[in-house]
Amino acid sequence: MPQGSVLEVLAAFTRLGLTSFGGPIAHLGYFREEFVVRRRWLDDRAYADLVALCQFLPGPASSQAGIALGILRAGLPGGLAAWAGFTFPSALLMIAAAYGVASLGANAAALHGLKVVAVAVVAQAVWGMARALCPDRERATFAILAAVTLLIWRDALAQIVIIVAGGIIGWRLLRNGAPAAAPSSLATVDRRLAIGCWIAFFGLLIALPLARAAFPLHALQLFDSFYRAGALVFGGGHVVLPLLHAEVVPPGWLDETQFIAGYGMAQAVPGPIFTFAAYLGAVQMAPPNGWTGGMLALLAIFLPAWLLVIGALPFWDRLRRREDAQAALRGINATVVGILLATLYTPVITSAIMTPLDAALALGCFALLALWRWPSWLVVVAVGGIGWAVSG
Repeated sequence: MPQGSVLEVLAAFTRLGLTSFGGPIAHLGYFREEFVVRRRWLDDRAYADLVALCQFLPGPASSQAGIALGILRAGLPGGLAAWAGFTFPSALLMIAAAYGVASLGANAAALHGLKVVAVAVVAQAVWGMARALCPDRERATFAILAAVTLLIWRDALAQIVIIVAGGIIGWRLLRNGAPAAAPSSLATVDRRLAIGCWIAFFGLLIALPLARAAFPLHALQLFDSFYRAGALVFGGGHVVLPLLHAEVVPPGWLDETQFIAGYGMAQAVPGPIFTFAAYLGAVQMAPPNGWTGGMLALLAIFLPAWLLVIGALPFWDRLRRREDAQAALRGINATVVGILLATLYTPVITSAIMTPLDAALALGCFALLALWRWPSWLVVVAVGGIGWAVSG
């Protein structure tokens, strides 16, 4: 991947942070359109490898993919710029919501239109990745079987099991095809730094609960709770909500009504749903709360994602260059397409397509994206604005 500037990365991800509605799978679709199709920072194969890596890791998959893309483009400062640009717009809205800024809860019609746009974005991502990563009968079958399995087996660990199975079967069956060119390098992180990040990741998991027991400081309790939520959840997105609920409501940090109100707000803002942590940190009763508590909770829940991505990138890069690993990755990439296909149906389509008019709008958005090559952010702004105007 050619190197770019930190400001370039910040500008690209800030626009995505302001317009990327629809949840983590939709975010991956927006990323592909922006960085594979439009900007050509990397190809479909390298992007699919990154997505597969982030699916393996606990934490917010779309945010981890964004951090990795920023690191690959402009080093560690680029990763920070990507995370800040993609995360801060929704985080600031969520903290403002904790102060009772009800007007930030966007118009219902506009929000529904944005969900419909997400259907088109994910559909375009599935179509484009399927053409690149499932060019033969075997890999197309992998993708369909992965989608069928995920639609039947709705479990938090299902994606991990499907990806592992795809890798094993690909390693056994997909070695006899035409040899693929060596993938472009993803290694922009020193291995010693990566090892240090792994040590820090597991060290904090052990040290924070011990420190919390020894020193009953609320700031330490807050940091420990949100760090563990970010470190131990697989599947990201909505999967983290039960963990956060268990950490903040039973101890009395906030009540059920405040939690549910924040969850509703989290559906109304663009960007990663993990920014719900900023709201929870800000709205809690005991200090640190407000802006200080919100930022502390936000940093705590995203810190594991940083440590895991930096820790994994150089080892993943070396592994994916081996011939047997490339065969496994052919299977993994095909199953990633299947996972996206299953997610296109639920929750993306099932939460957005309620009427024939919704289906017509989704098809129109797909045509604008796939045929007329409109940038995804422009479709988001146009449809959201139409929904706002019609309801107003």
